[in-house]
Amino acid sequence: MKLSVVIPVYNERDTVSMIVDRVQAVQVDKEIIIVDDYSTDGTREVLAQVESSHANVRVFLQDKNRGKGCALRTGFEKAQGDYVIIQDADLEYDPEDYHKLLQPLDKGNADVVYGSRFISNQEHRVLYFWHSVGNQLLTLLSNMATDLNLSDMETCYKVFRRELIQAIVLEEDRFGFEPEVTSKLAKARARIYEVGIAYHGRTYEEGKKIGMRDGFRALWCIIKYRLQPLKLKQPWQPR
Repeated sequence: MKLSVVIPVYNERDTVSMIVDRVQAVQVDKEIIIVDDYSTDGTREVLAQVESSHANVRVFLQDKNRGKGCALRTGFEKAQGDYVIIQDADLEYDPEDYHKLLQPLDKGNADVVYGSRFISNQEHRVLYFWHSVGNQLLTLLSNMATDLNLSDMETCYKVFRRELIQAIVLEEDRFGFEPEVTSKLAKARARIYEVGIAYHGRTYEEGKKIGMRDGFRALWCIIKYRLQPLKLKQPWQPR
């Protein structure tokens, strides 16, 4: 079993090498695919050093700032592993959770696993109340549209069977990716599991990027992809 770790990066000079070291420390056969979304803070120079130091790291550079969703599409296209996981370049999510996220896939029970910040008994940094309310509201509305019962639709940690995520046509360039992919996974009748994860959230002063604008876009995406027929690049059937 090989894992493709897709890391979208934008202005994460101070943390990107640390997150790569943490991912490398996880005892699983893996490739690391880093997609830089036109960083301007020196991140690209750090990534050149990271790539030259690790044989299993590949770096791809976007020609302009396009957004997280666009960076993820590039990473998914390049993935060669059996499973594909999204890893943010900051330090909010802990790669030590990979093993528990992979268990439902390894057992043959799941096609996708979401890492939930809200069903875990692991450590969580206490942060913004209204941010968490907005997150839970978007999850509720997404669940109403998809007839799923997820607890954390907006989580970064999503692990997919590679053939599944590469079959789905994705469109969103920014944070609308989360409700879009959730809607399309539901329409593809993928078997979705959740496991609890740790979460070490950042403040906006520390570099958190998602904001109110992204919340409104997520709301629009819930409606849009509820109404839009599923498009696949190639046939896919649940196992």
